[in-house]
Amino acid sequence: MKKSTFSNKKKPTLTYIIISVVILVIAIIAIVYFTSDSVGKNEPQQGSQVEQEQNKDTEDENTDSEQPEEQSEAPIDSDSKETDEEQVEEDPKEQDGNVNNEDKEPNESETSKVDNGYIVGQTLPTEPTYIDGVLIANKKYPLPKTFNPGENVEARSAFEEMAAAARQAGYELTAFSTFRSFEYQTTLYNRYVERDGKDNADRYSARPGYSEHQTGLAFDIGEVDRQDLWLTSEFGESEAGKWLVANAHLYGFILRYPQGKEDITGYMYESWHFRYLGIPLATKVKESGVTLEEYLGID
Repeated sequence: MKKSTFSNKKKPTLTYIIISVVILVIAIIAIVYFTSDSVGKNEPQQGSQVEQEQNKDTEDENTDSEQPEEQSEAPIDSDSKETDEEQVEEDPKEQDGNVNNEDKEPNESETSKVDNGYIVGQTLPTEPTYIDGVLIANKKYPLPKTFNPGENVEARSAFEEMAAAARQAGYELTAFSTFRSFEYQTTLYNRYVERDGKDNADRYSARPGYSEHQTGLAFDIGEVDRQDLWLTSEFGESEAGKWLVANAHLYGFILRYPQGKEDITGYMYESWHFRYLGIPLATKVKESGVTLEEYLGID
């Protein structure tokens, strides 16, 4: 009976040992499984953190490389402003654009700068104007008030020679008005303004200081005993007038204010007004078929 009791007690003990071993193995397997799973989950997180840190480092490097440019642009002093303004002014495209706009839509201040061909507010100069050696007196280039040369001797001699040639051709010419002083031109112009109004007077009479007669080189020419044609366009249609306009350049004179050129010369057609230039230049201007302003390139 004792032997049987001992064997019954031994069997449960062995069973418990086996069960314990199995449980231990299962526990080890579970620990290993969960441990490996947690490590796998942690690795991607660490990798993303590394990438984020690398990206951050790259951004920092890019930021550092751009900082000098930002610093070089940031400080703007008065000198740099002037330089920028100069560059804008020198841009031909912008300049062209501005000019075109002004030409298309002139403002009131621009249109008021010129009055019947005269520059508003212009003061008389202290010296006369010469262009290519030619003394100029017109609505843009006035003479000094004190300019008082008298009648040009060479021009008078040339006229007498021309008048002699005209006489041989059957025409008796006379120069009924040549040199005029500033004071006399003032009186004459004011008389015309009072009679015809300023706008009309400006078409045929020069304001004081702007008259070509003040140079002593302008000759108003007509035919003797035909005073009815003096200072008229009909003189140019007369035989004497036709001869004069065809031959004046041979003696150094040109018709100063030809027909259809009022917008260039500033004055209406004056068949009687001739300007002495000397034979070489008068011939060139005559042959060119243009006015003195056009020939010399005067605006």
